[in-house]
Amino acid sequence: MAGTNPYQKTTEVPLPTRPYKLTFLPMEVTVEVDPDQLPASGEGRAGSILDIALAHGIEIDHACGGVCACSTCHVIVREGIEACQDAAEDEEDMLDSAPGVELHSRLACQAVPNGERDLVVEIPDWNRNYAREEH
Repeated sequence: MAGTNPYQKTTEVPLPTRPYKLTFLPMEVTVEVDPDQLPASGEGRAGSILDIALAHGIEIDHACGGVCACSTCHVIVREGIEACQDAAEDEEDMLDSAPGVELHSRLACQAVPNGERDLVVEIPDWNRNYAREEH
């Protein structure tokens, strides 16, 4: 369920203009991101880490549907944080309620890499959903 949160200010974030790689830990899966294929999944901000992960079958919990209304999509950017826009105040407020926050913690639904360098993102243990429901 992509969309916006009507209670928060939204700012436009530019999408990348060149391809880059996004590696997810601990599964060590690397995906090649093609800027012409964004948005990829329709979840979270267009081109966000969440959008890209879900489009490539990498599950990241996102209870609010990717609208920055919870902290379930908390990830840690281990390499390449400078390629993401700064966190907005609304994102920082949500991160205050996330467990295990570190210096480079971000909400996957909000962090949009600009393509200037490759990223390595860790999905914390408590955020990995190993169960899937059948529809």
